[in-house]
Amino acid sequence: MKLLIFLSVAFCCTLSFAQAQQKTVTPLQNPLEITADESLEWQRDDKIFVARKNAMAKQGPSSVSAEILTAHYREEKGSGMDIWKVEAEKNVVIRSQESAAFGDQADYDLQKGLAIMTGQNLRMESPDQTLTARTRFEYHVQDGRVKALGGAKITRKNINGHGDTLEADEISALLQQNEKGQRVLKTLEARGHVVITTAQEIVTGAYGIYDANLNKATLTGNVTIRRGQNLLQGEKAEVNLNTNVSRIFGGSAAGGRVRGVFYPGSEKNKGP
Repeated sequence: MKLLIFLSVAFCCTLSFAQAQQKTVTPLQNPLEITADESLEWQRDDKIFVARKNAMAKQGPSSVSAEILTAHYREEKGSGMDIWKVEAEKNVVIRSQESAAFGDQADYDLQKGLAIMTGQNLRMESPDQTLTARTRFEYHVQDGRVKALGGAKITRKNINGHGDTLEADEISALLQQNEKGQRVLKTLEARGHVVITTAQEIVTGAYGIYDANLNKATLTGNVTIRRGQNLLQGEKAEVNLNTNVSRIFGGSAAGGRVRGVFYPGSEKNKGP
């Protein structure tokens, strides 16, 4: 039988995994609710609550679920409790509206507004893209920044329905609210071994920035654009993922010149 415990007034904390905290929430408006299938332990000496088996902490549209949830609190005057950190272990899922993040472990420091997720097969899914990483995710809740570290990769469908990808050692995403109040991607920043792959081209460089509203990417640092056997080389490239038009520019390292190598007949009537 599911153990359902409502911890409204005492557990009033700002557990918001995917929304900026733009206004004060009172206990009666948005309490934190913790549920679990097996048990909820109150360890008074350690000032923690531990929920076990299919546990979930939910507040408003946001929730975190795992096999084990541990909520750390500080005692306030009277009988109040201030939960300042939530830890999740095994089969962790963080959800908010249409977005979800998956991993093995998550630590959310409410005071810093920072959630860190680690484990195997790390991924974040939303209606318009999927983000994966090998090392960890860092989510800065208040300003809507997500950082993926270690073999980071984002897959996003273009207007033609094809899956364009961006890979790098580190990817930072900045989110913004749209007219429906949803958090959607605004810009992406990629650092180290950047690779953009579309249906027609592969673009590589050292650093890249992507504007989701324009669906355009700019790469710098020893840039190469490949289409089949043909290639262009320079110091900077601009890639329009809507039109599949790419431009490349020279720089001081290349003497202000760009270089192109083309193989006749490799792609008739087409070029990079």
